[in-house]
Amino acid sequence: MQKIIVIGGSDAGISAALRARELNPEIRPTMIVADNFPNFSICGLPYFISHEVADWKNLAHRTKDDIEKAGIDLLLEHTAQSVDIQSRQLTVVDTSGSRKILEYDKLIIGTGASSVKPQIPGSDLPGVFFLRWVPESIAIDDFIEKHNPKTVLIIGAGYIGMEMSEALAKRGLKVTVVEFLESVLPSVDVDLGNKVRDILVKNGIAVNNNISIESINKDGNKLIVKGTNGFEISTDMVLVSVGSVPNTALGRSIGISTGMKGAFKVNLKMETNIPDIYAAGDCVETWHRIVQKYIYLPLGTVAHKQGRIAGENAVGGNGEFAGSLGTQSVKIFDAVVARTGLNDKEAAQGGYMPVGADFETWDHKVYYPPAERLFIRVTADKRTRKILGAQMLGAYKTEVSKRIDIFATAIYHEVTAGQFSNYDLSYTPPLSSPWDPVQMAVQNLEKAF
Repeated sequence: MQKIIVIGGSDAGISAALRARELNPEIRPTMIVADNFPNFSICGLPYFISHEVADWKNLAHRTKDDIEKAGIDLLLEHTAQSVDIQSRQLTVVDTSGSRKILEYDKLIIGTGASSVKPQIPGSDLPGVFFLRWVPESIAIDDFIEKHNPKTVLIIGAGYIGMEMSEALAKRGLKVTVVEFLESVLPSVDVDLGNKVRDILVKNGIAVNNNISIESINKDGNKLIVKGTNGFEISTDMVLVSVGSVPNTALGRSIGISTGMKGAFKVNLKMETNIPDIYAAGDCVETWHRIVQKYIYLPLGTVAHKQGRIAGENAVGGNGEFAGSLGTQSVKIFDAVVARTGLNDKEAAQGGYMPVGADFETWDHKVYYPPAERLFIRVTADKRTRKILGAQMLGAYKTEVSKRIDIFATAIYHEVTAGQFSNYDLSYTPPLSSPWDPVQMAVQNLEKAF
């Protein structure tokens, strides 16, 4: 029987193991998990910290028993230490230091990523946290329960920083956000980021842009944080959220090629340069469908798709990863921000001739209360008129994330602005208009041509 080993039990790893098992039920993949939390929703961690999710155990997509019943053997709290590619053996070690040697025919690496830990003096002090894995979320929750902090500083205003600003505010903390760049949520245009900033301020969050943190010092029970432009604050706890770095040490030790940010280089079949070794998820480069080049894009949706391809090909399939558009959405208090594809700047850098237009309208017929305003920005290529990207902001429950998915589908299929109006979208006055807002936004863009 073919021996398949998967290193990593998060999105890419579980998707690979399940797909391999689905296609060949006689195989029992072995999944190596460094901690005791296989197949947990990492994206759900802020909602456990906010206590909207009552128990971290509820974040498990599948329990240990569920995974084993699905035909996957688990080695929890085991770390892959070395790989002998000649004998096809993997050495793993458990928390007691005991070693096991496992043989494999196909190896899938899904070791994910870790939080970037910037060289800030004092970032290792008690009360300073990073957030990526379940144990880190438990540590944050325990700190709040035991020490009853009143204030928190969040360094970094990306997706995690935004979600955690709401989560910690819900726990009763006074939240301050500091961002190195000129606006929060740097993955969207500055004007949209400024709208998000207004939402944060409206909800009591203090926001500071164009600040680089330089030091963290302990003063009794307080943390004194200093940065550029004279920034200084005394706070009870600090969350550092400034990005992620791929975990590739194991693969690099056996000669797997790396590229952007040190992520593994893979082809569309998720194969590395070493025969019979695949890699997927946050530890690999991602093929961008529009710009037709590899980037580093650690997203759970991407990891699931890549893991599925790796698992399929490990059992003899011929699948290929179709590429990512960078589709993302985030809830921030009573608003949702979403994006897909390229903004004007990214499109120009990709060799396109971008045309962008902003549009604002009601999410459904205004005579049916309560109607909410939607802000939509669409980018297209002037030469081909193909839609390249969209960004959207609207109130929670105005279907922002599903409406951005319409744009994602159109971009995936290289739809032009003119063709977009042909989409047969649903309509009822409480939910939309005869022309959905996304179609109205594209029709507005057509005027720019």
